[in-house]
Amino acid sequence: MAERSVIFFDIDGTLLTHDKKLPALTKEAIFTLKEAGHEVAIATGRAPFMFEDLRKELDIHTYVSYNGQYVVLNGEVIDRNALNLPSLEKLTATALENDHPAVYMDHEDMKANVPEHSYITESMSTLKIGRFPAHNSNYYKDREMYQTLLFCAEGEEKQYERKFEDFDFIRWHPVAVDVIPAGGSKAKGIEKIIEKLGYPRERQYAFGDGLNDREMLSSIYHSVAMGNASDEIKAVAKHVTESVEDDGLYRGLQLVGLL
Repeated sequence: MAERSVIFFDIDGTLLTHDKKLPALTKEAIFTLKEAGHEVAIATGRAPFMFEDLRKELDIHTYVSYNGQYVVLNGEVIDRNALNLPSLEKLTATALENDHPAVYMDHEDMKANVPEHSYITESMSTLKIGRFPAHNSNYYKDREMYQTLLFCAEGEEKQYERKFEDFDFIRWHPVAVDVIPAGGSKAKGIEKIIEKLGYPRERQYAFGDGLNDREMLSSIYHSVAMGNASDEIKAVAKHVTESVEDDGLYRGLQLVGLL
């Protein structure tokens, strides 16, 4: 049996298929890891309320959400990193001038700054979470926001990257990008958990496939890129497994000796 380790899993394209299904072998693997005494955690760009059902199904209570901006260990919030409010107000004004809507997100809910927009519908529907953001253009003004979604076509985020140094922009859909505090990442959120749990570097594992997994996969000692990841992401990982559609997570766990 392998030594007890901590393993971080991305959700979309890693735990879940592109149709947002949880493969039977993936679920079996998670519980096998837990029964062996390993610490199993999630590291995602999603909001906490976007994967509550998955956490319950897999009995996982430790997670990095919002690409590292909201971190929970065994059900307790241990780190928060909110967006700069004055900069968010300026970003909102610029985006509205460009007909680029935004969705503001805290740990409990999300609200859009426009009543409706085709980009919001197109991208949010791919998450299959059963909810869309209601309209409240002032939602961000009296609470901490950990991530904002900016809806614009590929390449259009460049103008925002040049203008807003307080934020990082990470594309997750052809018409949508995550806006997070500059320098924030899943890797930074994972550091907060590791500080508490104390697992040595050689007993840390991470699985992912997206652009927002780059820092995580390049910093974690045993990193595994899914077969459906881009070549750019595969290049920074230590191992590459099969596609999520081909039980890549289960096979990846076998590859690194955890199963």
